[in-house]
Amino acid sequence: MRVVVIGAGLGGLTLAHGLRSAGIEVAVYERGSRSGPQPASYGIHVNRHGNRALHACLPAGNWALFDQGAVPAPDVVRFRDARLTVLTDLEQSAPTEDVDPVAHRRAVRRDVLHSALRLGLDAVLHWEKTFESFARRSDGTVRVRFADGTWTDGDLLVGADGSNSRVRHQYLPDLVRHELGILNVAGRLPLDHPAARALPAGMTDGSVNNVVPGTPGWLFASAWPAADRNGAGRPVAGDDVLVWAYAAARTAYPDGVESLDGEALRHWVGRRVARWDPRVAAMVAGSAPDTVAPVSLRTMGRLRVWPASTVTLLGDAVHSMTPMAGVGANTALRDADALRRALTDPGPDDLVARVGTYEEQMRGYANEALAVSTRNARNAASTRRLPRLAFRALLSAGEAVPPIKRRVFPATRQAVPADG
Repeated sequence: MRVVVIGAGLGGLTLAHGLRSAGIEVAVYERGSRSGPQPASYGIHVNRHGNRALHACLPAGNWALFDQGAVPAPDVVRFRDARLTVLTDLEQSAPTEDVDPVAHRRAVRRDVLHSALRLGLDAVLHWEKTFESFARRSDGTVRVRFADGTWTDGDLLVGADGSNSRVRHQYLPDLVRHELGILNVAGRLPLDHPAARALPAGMTDGSVNNVVPGTPGWLFASAWPAADRNGAGRPVAGDDVLVWAYAAARTAYPDGVESLDGEALRHWVGRRVARWDPRVAAMVAGSAPDTVAPVSLRTMGRLRVWPASTVTLLGDAVHSMTPMAGVGANTALRDADALRRALTDPGPDDLVARVGTYEEQMRGYANEALAVSTRNARNAASTRRLPRLAFRALLSAGEAVPPIKRRVFPATRQAVPADG
Protein backbone atom coordinates (compact mmCIF):
# COMPACT_ATOMS: atom_id res chain seq x y z
CA MET A 1 0.00 0.00 0.00
CA ARG A 2 1.16 3.53 -0.81
CA VAL A 3 -0.44 6.48 0.98
CA VAL A 4 -0.15 10.01 -0.39
CA VAL A 5 -0.58 12.75 2.23
CA ILE A 6 -1.20 16.35 1.21
CA GLY A 7 0.00 18.74 3.91
CA ALA A 8 2.93 18.62 6.34
CA GLY A 9 1.07 19.92 9.38
CA LEU A 10 0.75 18.23 12.74
CA GLY A 11 -1.77 15.60 11.62
CA GLY A 12 -0.10 14.75 8.31
CA LEU A 13 3.35 14.29 9.83
CA THR A 14 2.03 12.26 12.76
CA LEU A 15 0.21 9.98 10.34
CA ALA A 16 3.37 9.59 8.24
CA HIS A 17 5.34 8.36 11.24
CA GLY A 18 2.59 5.97 12.29
CA LEU A 19 2.30 4.41 8.84
CA ARG A 20 6.05 4.13 8.31
CA SER A 21 6.42 2.38 11.66
CA ALA A 22 3.85 -0.17 10.43
CA GLY A 23 5.76 -0.74 7.19
CA ILE A 24 3.36 1.20 4.95
CA GLU A 25 4.86 3.34 2.20
CA VAL A 26 3.92 7.00 2.61
CA ALA A 27 4.79 10.24 0.82
CA VAL A 28 3.98 13.72 2.16
CA TYR A 29 3.59 16.68 -0.19
CA GLU A 30 3.73 20.22 1.18
CA ARG A 31 3.20 23.45 -0.77
CA GLY A 32 5.57 25.40 1.51
CA SER A 33 9.34 25.36 1.20
CA ARG A 34 11.76 23.48 3.42
CA SER A 35 13.35 26.77 4.49
CA GLY A 36 10.06 28.67 4.77
CA PRO A 37 8.70 30.18 7.99
CA GLN A 38 7.99 27.75 10.78
CA PRO A 39 4.93 27.84 13.04
CA ALA A 40 4.56 30.74 15.45
CA SER A 41 6.60 30.64 18.65
CA TYR A 42 3.61 30.20 20.94
CA GLY A 43 1.88 26.92 20.94
CA ILE A 44 -0.76 24.45 21.96
CA HIS A 45 -1.77 22.50 25.01
CA VAL A 46 -1.61 18.81 24.19
CA ASN A 47 -4.34 16.92 26.02
CA ARG A 48 -4.60 13.22 26.82
CA HIS A 49 -5.92 12.34 23.37
CA GLY A 50 -3.17 14.25 21.59
CA ASN A 51 -0.43 12.82 23.81
CA ARG A 52 -1.64 9.26 23.39
CA ALA A 53 -1.85 9.70 19.63
CA LEU A 54 1.69 11.09 19.46
CA HIS A 55 3.04 8.33 21.68
CA ALA A 56 1.37 5.65 19.55
CA CYS A 57 2.56 7.05 16.22
CA LEU A 58 6.02 8.49 16.86
CA PRO A 59 9.31 6.62 17.02
CA ALA A 60 10.94 6.75 20.46
CA GLY A 61 13.41 9.46 19.46
CA ASN A 62 10.71 11.78 18.15
CA TRP A 63 8.57 11.28 21.25
CA ALA A 64 11.58 12.04 23.46
CA LEU A 65 12.27 15.26 21.53
CA PHE A 66 8.66 16.36 21.95
CA ASP A 67 8.58 15.39 25.62
CA GLN A 68 11.81 17.27 26.32
CA GLY A 69 10.54 20.40 24.56
CA ALA A 70 7.18 20.42 26.37
CA VAL A 71 6.38 21.26 29.97
CA PRO A 72 3.64 19.86 32.21
CA ALA A 73 0.57 22.09 32.31
CA PRO A 74 -2.25 21.91 34.87
CA ASP A 75 -5.36 20.38 33.36
CA VAL A 76 -7.50 23.04 35.01
CA VAL A 77 -10.02 25.54 33.65
CA ARG A 78 -10.59 28.57 35.89
CA PHE A 79 -13.43 31.03 35.67
CA ARG A 80 -12.80 34.48 37.13
CA ASP A 81 -14.86 37.61 37.49
CA ALA A 82 -13.72 40.98 36.19
CA ARG A 83 -11.73 41.54 39.42
CA LEU A 84 -9.84 38.28 38.70
CA THR A 85 -11.42 36.57 41.70
CA VAL A 86 -11.80 32.84 41.01
CA LEU A 87 -15.46 31.88 40.69
CA THR A 88 -14.59 28.20 40.28
CA ASP A 89 -11.90 25.97 38.90
CA LEU A 90 -12.58 22.76 37.04
CA GLU A 91 -10.31 19.73 36.94
CA GLN A 92 -10.46 18.40 33.38
CA SER A 93 -8.60 15.11 33.87
CA ALA A 94 -9.42 12.01 35.85
CA PRO A 95 -7.08 11.18 38.77
CA THR A 96 -5.52 8.27 36.87
CA GLU A 97 -4.47 10.61 34.04
CA ASP A 98 -2.59 12.90 36.41
CA VAL A 99 0.04 10.23 37.02
CA ASP A 100 0.11 8.74 33.52
CA PRO A 101 3.46 9.88 32.05
CA VAL A 102 1.98 9.77 28.55
CA ALA A 103 -1.46 11.29 29.10
CA HIS A 104 -0.71 14.23 31.36
CA ARG A 105 -1.37 17.62 29.76
CA ARG A 106 1.61 19.41 28.22
CA ALA A 107 2.27 22.90 26.91
CA VAL A 108 4.50 23.02 23.85
CA ARG A 109 5.49 25.61 21.27
CA ARG A 110 4.27 24.81 17.81
CA ASP A 111 7.74 25.08 16.30
CA VAL A 112 9.12 22.63 18.88
CA LEU A 113 6.38 20.10 18.14
CA HIS A 114 6.76 20.58 14.40
CA SER A 115 10.53 19.98 14.64
CA ALA A 116 9.95 16.79 16.60
CA LEU A 117 7.51 15.62 13.91
CA ARG A 118 9.80 16.44 10.98
CA LEU A 119 12.72 14.48 12.41
CA GLY A 120 13.43 11.40 10.30
CA LEU A 121 10.98 12.19 7.50
CA ASP A 122 13.38 13.78 4.99
CA ALA A 123 13.08 10.80 2.66
CA VAL A 124 9.28 11.11 2.36
CA LEU A 125 8.76 14.89 2.60
CA HIS A 126 8.37 16.69 -0.72
CA TRP A 127 8.41 20.50 -0.54
CA GLU A 128 6.98 23.19 -2.83
CA LYS A 129 4.37 20.79 -4.19
CA THR A 130 0.98 22.49 -4.46
CA PHE A 131 -1.92 20.07 -4.85
CA GLU A 132 -4.02 20.75 -7.94
CA SER A 133 -6.42 17.82 -8.38
CA PHE A 134 -6.89 14.08 -8.08
CA ALA A 135 -8.45 11.43 -10.30
CA ARG A 136 -9.32 7.80 -9.66
CA ARG A 137 -7.71 5.40 -12.12
CA SER A 138 -9.10 2.17 -13.56
CA ASP A 139 -6.73 0.06 -11.45
CA GLY A 140 -8.17 1.54 -8.23
CA THR A 141 -5.29 3.87 -7.48
CA VAL A 142 -5.55 7.65 -7.15
CA ARG A 143 -3.48 9.96 -9.35
CA VAL A 144 -2.55 13.25 -7.70
CA ARG A 145 -1.50 16.18 -9.85
CA PHE A 146 0.49 19.19 -8.69
CA ALA A 147 0.61 22.77 -9.92
CA ASP A 148 4.12 22.31 -11.34
CA GLY A 149 2.84 19.69 -13.80
CA THR A 150 4.13 16.64 -11.93
CA TRP A 151 2.01 13.81 -10.57
CA THR A 152 2.15 10.80 -8.26
CA ASP A 153 -0.01 7.72 -7.71
CA GLY A 154 -1.14 6.12 -4.48
CA ASP A 155 -3.61 3.62 -3.15
CA LEU A 156 -5.00 6.19 -0.68
CA LEU A 157 -5.04 9.99 -0.78
CA VAL A 158 -5.22 11.81 2.57
CA GLY A 159 -6.05 15.51 2.59
CA ALA A 160 -4.32 17.01 5.62
CA ASP A 161 -3.99 20.44 4.05
CA GLY A 162 -5.74 22.65 6.58
CA SER A 163 -8.96 24.62 6.83
CA ASN A 164 -8.79 25.80 3.19
CA SER A 165 -8.12 22.27 1.98
CA ARG A 166 -7.94 21.93 -1.80
CA VAL A 167 -8.49 18.19 -1.46
CA ARG A 168 -11.75 18.83 0.39
CA HIS A 169 -12.86 21.44 -2.14
CA GLN A 170 -12.71 18.77 -4.85
CA TYR A 171 -13.80 15.75 -2.82
CA LEU A 172 -16.57 17.18 -0.61
CA PRO A 173 -17.37 20.60 -2.11
CA ASP A 174 -20.49 21.02 0.04
CA LEU A 175 -18.46 20.74 3.26
CA VAL A 176 -17.62 24.38 3.97
CA ARG A 177 -16.87 26.59 6.95
CA HIS A 178 -19.29 29.30 7.97
CA GLU A 179 -18.95 32.51 9.93
CA LEU A 180 -20.31 32.65 13.48
CA GLY A 181 -20.52 36.43 13.65
CA ILE A 182 -17.93 36.39 16.45
CA LEU A 183 -14.52 38.03 16.52
CA ASN A 184 -11.58 37.51 18.84
CA VAL A 185 -8.84 40.08 19.28
CA ALA A 186 -5.79 38.16 20.46
CA GLY A 187 -2.42 39.28 21.74
CA ARG A 188 0.73 37.96 23.39
CA LEU A 189 2.68 39.14 26.42
CA PRO A 190 6.10 37.81 27.50
CA LEU A 191 5.88 36.12 30.90
CA ASP A 192 8.85 38.14 32.12
CA HIS A 193 6.95 41.40 31.47
CA PRO A 194 6.00 43.28 34.67
CA ALA A 195 2.32 43.11 33.68
CA ALA A 196 2.51 39.31 33.49
CA ARG A 197 4.37 39.01 36.78
CA ALA A 198 1.63 41.06 38.46
CA LEU A 199 -1.10 38.60 37.47
CA PRO A 200 -2.31 35.87 39.83
CA ALA A 201 -0.08 32.79 39.63
CA GLY A 202 -2.97 30.73 38.30
CA MET A 203 -3.07 32.83 35.15
CA THR A 204 0.54 32.10 34.18
CA ASP A 205 1.00 28.44 35.12
CA GLY A 206 -0.34 26.97 31.87
CA SER A 207 -3.89 26.44 33.08
CA VAL A 208 -6.86 27.91 31.21
CA ASN A 209 -8.42 31.13 32.50
CA ASN A 210 -11.73 32.65 31.45
CA VAL A 211 -12.60 36.12 32.72
CA VAL A 212 -16.39 36.43 32.74
CA PRO A 213 -17.68 39.93 33.50
CA GLY A 214 -21.33 40.60 34.28
CA THR A 215 -21.53 42.61 31.05
CA PRO A 216 -20.94 41.40 27.46
CA GLY A 217 -17.45 40.32 26.52
CA TRP A 218 -15.20 37.46 27.59
CA LEU A 219 -11.44 37.20 27.95
CA PHE A 220 -9.37 34.05 27.67
CA ALA A 221 -5.78 33.86 28.95
CA SER A 222 -3.26 31.05 29.22
CA ALA A 223 0.51 30.72 29.27
CA TRP A 224 3.01 28.58 27.44
CA PRO A 225 6.11 28.34 29.65
CA ALA A 226 9.09 27.20 27.60
CA ALA A 227 11.15 24.10 28.29
CA ASP A 228 14.92 24.22 28.36
CA ARG A 229 16.30 22.72 25.13
CA ASN A 230 19.03 20.91 27.10
CA GLY A 231 16.49 19.17 29.27
CA ALA A 232 17.50 20.94 32.47
CA GLY A 233 13.92 21.98 33.13
CA ARG A 234 14.60 25.72 33.21
CA PRO A 235 12.67 28.19 31.04
CA VAL A 236 14.49 29.79 28.13
CA ALA A 237 14.44 33.57 28.58
CA GLY A 238 12.12 35.29 26.15
CA ASP A 239 10.36 32.12 25.01
CA ASP A 240 7.67 32.14 27.72
CA VAL A 241 4.48 33.82 26.58
CA LEU A 242 0.98 34.58 27.83
CA VAL A 243 -1.71 34.50 25.14
CA TRP A 244 -4.95 36.40 25.67
CA ALA A 245 -8.03 36.77 23.51
CA TYR A 246 -11.00 39.08 23.93
CA ALA A 247 -14.18 37.59 22.43
CA ALA A 248 -17.32 39.50 21.46
CA ALA A 249 -20.02 39.52 18.83
CA ARG A 250 -18.85 41.13 15.61
CA THR A 251 -21.54 43.77 16.03
CA ALA A 252 -19.77 44.98 19.19
CA TYR A 253 -16.70 45.98 17.18
CA PRO A 254 -16.32 49.12 15.09
CA ASP A 255 -16.86 48.94 11.33
CA GLY A 256 -13.75 47.86 9.50
CA VAL A 257 -12.24 46.26 12.61
CA GLU A 258 -10.25 43.73 10.60
CA SER A 259 -8.39 46.56 8.85
CA LEU A 260 -7.26 48.15 12.11
CA ASP A 261 -3.61 47.83 13.08
CA GLY A 262 -2.41 46.23 16.29
CA GLU A 263 -2.12 49.53 18.12
CA ALA A 264 -5.75 50.47 17.38
CA LEU A 265 -7.00 46.99 18.32
CA ARG A 266 -5.05 47.04 21.56
CA HIS A 267 -6.53 50.43 22.41
CA TRP A 268 -10.05 49.21 21.62
CA VAL A 269 -9.73 46.15 23.89
CA GLY A 270 -8.15 48.35 26.56
CA ARG A 271 -11.26 50.49 26.63
CA ARG A 272 -13.50 47.42 26.88
CA VAL A 273 -11.64 46.16 29.97
CA ALA A 274 -11.01 49.56 31.55
CA ARG A 275 -13.48 48.88 34.40
CA TRP A 276 -12.03 45.43 35.10
CA ASP A 277 -9.12 44.71 37.41
CA PRO A 278 -6.27 47.10 36.44
CA ARG A 279 -4.00 44.10 35.90
CA VAL A 280 -6.09 43.07 32.89
CA ALA A 281 -5.71 46.49 31.28
CA ALA A 282 -1.96 46.36 31.99
CA MET A 283 -1.75 42.93 30.36
CA VAL A 284 -3.40 44.23 27.20
CA ALA A 285 -1.38 47.47 27.16
CA GLY A 286 1.89 45.55 27.66
CA SER A 287 1.39 43.39 24.57
CA ALA A 288 3.41 44.56 21.58
CA PRO A 289 1.12 45.89 18.83
CA ASP A 290 2.56 43.48 16.26
CA THR A 291 1.24 40.57 18.34
CA VAL A 292 -2.33 41.91 18.46
CA ALA A 293 -4.64 40.78 15.66
CA PRO A 294 -8.30 40.03 14.96
CA VAL A 295 -9.44 36.44 14.48
CA SER A 296 -12.81 35.86 12.86
CA LEU A 297 -14.36 32.65 14.21
CA ARG A 298 -15.45 30.13 11.58
CA THR A 299 -16.48 26.51 11.91
CA MET A 300 -17.71 23.49 10.05
CA GLY A 301 -21.23 22.38 10.79
CA ARG A 302 -22.05 18.89 11.97
CA LEU A 303 -20.29 16.36 9.75
CA ARG A 304 -22.74 14.29 7.74
CA VAL A 305 -22.05 10.74 6.60
CA TRP A 306 -20.53 10.34 3.15
CA PRO A 307 -19.57 7.14 1.29
CA ALA A 308 -16.04 5.99 2.09
CA SER A 309 -13.56 5.80 -0.77
CA THR A 310 -9.83 5.85 -1.46
CA VAL A 311 -9.76 9.56 -0.58
CA THR A 312 -10.12 10.79 2.98
CA LEU A 313 -9.44 13.84 5.14
CA LEU A 314 -8.06 14.63 8.57
CA GLY A 315 -7.59 17.62 10.87
CA ASP A 316 -8.78 21.07 9.87
CA ALA A 317 -9.31 19.81 6.34
CA VAL A 318 -12.44 18.03 7.57
CA HIS A 319 -13.45 19.53 10.94
CA SER A 320 -12.10 23.06 11.14
CA MET A 321 -13.49 24.54 14.36
CA THR A 322 -13.17 27.65 16.49
CA PRO A 323 -10.32 27.78 19.04
CA MET A 324 -12.86 28.01 21.85
CA ALA A 325 -12.62 24.39 22.99
CA GLY A 326 -8.85 24.05 22.83
CA VAL A 327 -9.04 20.76 20.94
CA GLY A 328 -8.50 21.58 17.24
CA ALA A 329 -4.86 20.47 17.06
CA ASN A 330 -5.48 17.59 19.46
CA THR A 331 -8.33 16.34 17.28
CA ALA A 332 -6.01 16.36 14.25
CA LEU A 333 -3.50 14.24 16.18
CA ARG A 334 -6.30 11.93 17.22
CA ASP A 335 -7.33 11.61 13.56
CA ALA A 336 -3.81 10.56 12.59
CA ASP A 337 -3.78 7.77 15.15
CA ALA A 338 -7.32 6.65 14.32
CA LEU A 339 -6.48 6.40 10.61
CA ARG A 340 -3.21 4.62 11.39
CA ARG A 341 -5.06 2.03 13.44
CA ALA A 342 -7.79 1.60 10.83
CA LEU A 343 -5.16 0.89 8.17
CA THR A 344 -2.91 -1.38 10.24
CA ASP A 345 -5.05 -3.24 12.80
CA PRO A 346 -6.27 -6.74 11.91
CA GLY A 347 -9.43 -6.60 9.85
CA PRO A 348 -10.82 -6.81 6.33
CA ASP A 349 -8.38 -6.43 3.47
CA ASP A 350 -10.71 -4.01 1.72
CA LEU A 351 -9.09 -0.55 1.87
CA VAL A 352 -12.35 1.35 1.46
CA ALA A 353 -13.88 -0.53 4.40
CA ARG A 354 -10.89 0.43 6.54
CA VAL A 355 -11.24 4.07 5.54
CA GLY A 356 -14.93 3.85 6.43
CA THR A 357 -14.02 2.57 9.89
CA TYR A 358 -11.77 5.57 10.43
CA GLU A 359 -14.30 8.07 9.15
CA GLU A 360 -17.11 6.69 11.28
CA GLN A 361 -14.95 6.96 14.41
CA MET A 362 -13.63 10.40 13.44
CA ARG A 363 -17.07 11.85 12.84
CA GLY A 364 -18.14 10.74 16.31
CA TYR A 365 -15.53 12.62 18.32
CA ALA A 366 -15.14 15.44 15.79
CA ASN A 367 -18.85 16.29 15.88
CA GLU A 368 -18.70 16.42 19.67
CA ALA A 369 -15.71 18.78 19.52
CA LEU A 370 -17.37 20.94 16.87
CA ALA A 371 -20.50 21.29 18.98
CA VAL A 372 -18.60 22.21 22.15
CA SER A 373 -16.35 24.64 20.30
CA THR A 374 -19.30 26.41 18.69
CA ARG A 375 -21.33 26.52 21.89
CA ASN A 376 -18.40 27.98 23.83
CA ALA A 377 -17.85 30.66 21.21
CA ARG A 378 -21.50 31.68 21.20
CA ASN A 379 -21.65 31.75 24.99
CA ALA A 380 -18.53 33.91 25.15
CA ALA A 381 -19.96 36.41 22.66
CA SER A 382 -23.49 36.50 24.05
CA THR A 383 -24.89 39.96 24.78
CA ARG A 384 -27.75 38.64 26.92
CA ARG A 385 -27.23 39.90 30.45
CA LEU A 386 -29.50 37.57 32.43
CA PRO A 387 -27.99 34.29 31.11
CA ARG A 388 -24.52 35.71 31.82
CA LEU A 389 -25.45 36.56 35.41
CA ALA A 390 -27.11 33.17 35.86
CA PHE A 391 -23.98 31.43 34.57
CA ARG A 392 -21.78 33.34 37.01
CA ALA A 393 -24.14 32.45 39.84
CA LEU A 394 -23.96 28.79 38.84
CA LEU A 395 -20.15 28.94 38.87
CA SER A 396 -20.14 30.40 42.37
CA ALA A 397 -22.71 27.87 43.60
CA GLY A 398 -20.65 25.03 42.19
CA GLU A 399 -17.57 26.25 44.04
CA ALA A 400 -19.53 26.45 47.30
CA VAL A 401 -21.32 23.12 46.85
CA PRO A 402 -19.01 20.51 45.22
CA PRO A 403 -21.83 18.11 44.21
CA ILE A 404 -23.29 20.90 42.04
CA LYS A 405 -19.91 21.38 40.36
CA ARG A 406 -19.51 17.67 39.67
CA ARG A 407 -23.00 17.43 38.18
CA VAL A 408 -22.88 20.56 36.03
CA PHE A 409 -19.19 20.42 35.05
CA PRO A 410 -18.04 16.80 34.70
CA ALA A 411 -14.29 16.38 34.22
CA THR A 412 -14.61 15.46 30.56
CA ARG A 413 -16.47 18.63 29.53
CA GLN A 414 -14.49 21.32 27.73
CA ALA A 415 -14.96 24.92 28.85
CA VAL A 416 -13.67 27.70 26.64
CA PRO A 417 -9.93 27.12 26.49
CA ALA A 418 -8.17 27.81 23.19
CA ASP A 419 -5.34 26.59 21.04
CA GLY A 420 -2.53 29.06 20.85
